[in-house]
Amino acid sequence: MHLTLDVNDHRHDLDLDPRTTLLDALREHLHLTGSKKGCDHGQCGACTVLVDGRRINSCLTLAVMHEGDRITTIEGLGDPERMHPMQRAFVKHDGFQCGYCTPGQICSAIAVLDEIKAGIPSHVTSDLTAPSALTPDEIRERMSGNICRCAAYSNIVEAILDVAGAR
Repeated sequence: MHLTLDVNDHRHDLDLDPRTTLLDALREHLHLTGSKKGCDHGQCGACTVLVDGRRINSCLTLAVMHEGDRITTIEGLGDPERMHPMQRAFVKHDGFQCGYCTPGQICSAIAVLDEIKAGIPSHVTSDLTAPSALTPDEIRERMSGNICRCAAYSNIVEAILDVAGAR
C-alpha cells in the first residue's frame, strides 16, 4: 500500500504492507531508530512517539492509520546542538542510565505537560473540577506507562518539573 507520512516535518512516500506498525515503519523503512521496540505489546512505552501532539505507543498502531497526521519522534525534537528543553532537562537531572527507554520517556514527558496544561485529569487528580496540579504524584501517574528498567524515575520526575518551571 502506498502512503505518505509526515514525520519530523518531512514528507515520506512509502510502500508498505498494510499490517506494518508505525514503529516498524519508523525504524525499518525510515531508519529513525530512536523509538525502541521494547515489548512490542504496548506495555513498556519505549516506542512512544507524538502524533498530532498526543503520545501513542507506536508498536500498537498501524502506519496506514497515520497518513495525514503529524508524527514527531525523538529525532524530530532536537539534536545535540539544539536540544529540546526536555532533552536538556533529562541530561541535567540524569534522567536516564542505559538510555533505552529515554526517547519514549522524553516524548511522553512532553505530552504529559501538555495534558496537564489542557486540564486533562488523571487517576490521581484529586479534584476533577479544579485545574490539574503539577505534583510529583501526578507526574508519576501520567508517566506510569513508560517503564525504566534502570529505575531513574525520581530523576525523570525532576526533569519534568524543571521544564514545567516547578523547580
